[in-house]
Amino acid sequence: MNKLSTGDTVRFLNTVGGGIVKGFRNKQVVIVEDEHGFDVPVLISECVVVKPAGNEKLTQLAEEKDVSFDIASLASTLHATAGEEERKEQPEETPEGEKITACLAWLPLDIKNLSSTAYECYFVNDSNYYLFFNYMNKEGDSLKIRYSGLIEPNTKIFLEELEKSDLNDIEKVIVQFIAFKRHKPFNLKNPCSVELRIDTVKFYKLHSFGENDYFEDNALIRFIIQNDTPENELHVSAGDLEHAMKEKKRQDGRSQGEPVEKKRKETVTEIDLHINELLDTTAGMSNADILEYQLNKFNEVMNEHIHRKNHKIVFIHGRGDGVLRNAILKELKKNYPKCFYQDASFSEYGYGATMVTVK
Repeated sequence: MNKLSTGDTVRFLNTVGGGIVKGFRNKQVVIVEDEHGFDVPVLISECVVVKPAGNEKLTQLAEEKDVSFDIASLASTLHATAGEEERKEQPEETPEGEKITACLAWLPLDIKNLSSTAYECYFVNDSNYYLFFNYMNKEGDSLKIRYSGLIEPNTKIFLEELEKSDLNDIEKVIVQFIAFKRHKPFNLKNPCSVELRIDTVKFYKLHSFGENDYFEDNALIRFIIQNDTPENELHVSAGDLEHAMKEKKRQDGRSQGEPVEKKRKETVTEIDLHINELLDTTAGMSNADILEYQLNKFNEVMNEHIHRKNHKIVFIHGRGDGVLRNAILKELKKNYPKCFYQDASFSEYGYGATMVTVK
């Protein structure tokens, strides 16, 4: 592992760019101030020291010792430096990179212990464009910025490290970006704003982390945009709006003799809270950890359906010793006092399910 010090000038090993070491986030991650003034978290193993922090004084002493210089030589050096900067500003492009593909990626720090490991989150820019982006999560009706910065073409950038307790914060993630190129013409790309719903249950399942084009290790990948097509844009297109207006007009214009299709009976949502249905393994989890996970799933489902008046949700918890059932009833009384609840149909679910009606 590279031994870095504050003030060192570094270059990134596997991506274009570099900067000056500002500090350290932890034993694995260093904060580097890049040429644009942004503080970028980078793995220490991805940094190479090109000028130690103490070299400025040595350079200054050398300049004071010999102040004479050759104008032609100086001009040549400046010209070479400018050429180097220009090359640095011209990242290698690919034909397929003219259409933007970008994604979020999560990598477990210890994939053999998914019940307790932390995760690293990366933003991947698989395109020929610079992306200035915001990575945010939703908190009620508000947004919280988790990372804001600039990512170069065809690179990935470290965003944050997440503990298990942080996963609930990223169930609703929003990513916005604008795309551009430097020092060359480019095709205009629409600003992008995408909301992703992250199923945090997948973080506990080994098969959720698979081989991918961006990392040597298995990762959980959620695409933001693929080949210029956003996943779930936060706006309604003009075509969708026009179609909806025409449909409403058609329905409003029905003749009295035209039969109206009866509204279908709303289905019942069934959620099995048995831990073996939620997780592939409970290795390393205590009974308290398991109960907490089951209640988090219960609250997640309730919050998802809380605005669907009269909707029915059946939570299958089993008979057991009644701990999970009693905990669910406690949650209903405390957090959802307006909802009606009762034992679900014995013929369908036996004695191990509770039906909640949203009010």
